[in-house]
This record gives sequence, structure tokens and C-alpha cells, in this order.
Amino acid sequence: MEKQVFKVSEIEISYRPAFKLSERPKVTSSNIAYSILDQSWDHNKMELLEEFKVLLLNRQNRVLGVLNVAQGGFSEVMIDPKVVFSAALKACASGIILSHNHPSSELSPSEADIRLTRKMLEGGKLLGIEVLDHIIVSAYGYYSFGDEGMM
Repeated sequence: MEKQVFKVSEIEISYRPAFKLSERPKVTSSNIAYSILDQSWDHNKMELLEEFKVLLLNRQNRVLGVLNVAQGGFSEVMIDPKVVFSAALKACASGIILSHNHPSSELSPSEADIRLTRKMLEGGKLLGIEVLDHIIVSAYGYYSFGDEGMM
């Protein structure tokens, strides 16, 4: 009996941190998370395009990196949770902080924002990755789901 040969691709997972643990900022509040996220935003586009980013954190809430997930139009950005969680798993993140901007500068969350946050919380529980906050950023400040008791 002859063995059948299958052609399959090899999958390799790697993460190469660029900084020592002691050099990574530690997130202890929404204000610190906002400050880190604010540095990663292109302020020339903040009031033009909606973008979605995620802070990846280790067990001590030190930042492993900022993930640029998606860029959309003026009124929405489409998010695939698989992209967020696959990157979090690849980086061995224990926690994540979701964030996106509202080009209108309105900081109140929309119903879509609330639904997405709930969906991400459920996915995080399943994978053992804590979704710590969802921060809406604008050129004029931020809104924290965590600070408002919505997590």
C-alpha cells in the first residue's frame, strides 16, 4: 500500500520584543493608556478617518506593543476579532486595551461600540485574555469604558 503525500504549509509563530521589560511603560490607569495610545495616532488623520488600535499587555500590565488593527472611513471601522486575538496570542499578551477614535470628536460610545466591546469581552474570556478597557480617543480627550463602569 502506497502512502499518500499531502502538501501543507508550515506555520511558525514568533514574537520579537524590541525593548527590555524595564523599558516598557506600565499601564496603571486609563490616563496612562490614553497617553501611550495618543503617541501612536497620526493627529493629521484623527478628525478624518476612524482607526482601531489595541494595546497588548503582559501580566504586569507592561506594554508589549500597539497593534494597528484597521482604518476605516469617517463614520466607522470594521473590526475582525480574530485579528486582534491572533496578535494577542502571538505576543503572549495577558491583557488588552481596545481603542478607536471618533473623527467627529464626540466621545460618547455608540451602540456599535458597546456591542463590539461586549463581543470582545466574551472572546477574551474564552481565550484567557483579559479585555481591560475600551478607550475612545479624540484630539480633545478620551472616554474610558472602564472608568464609566461599562466593562
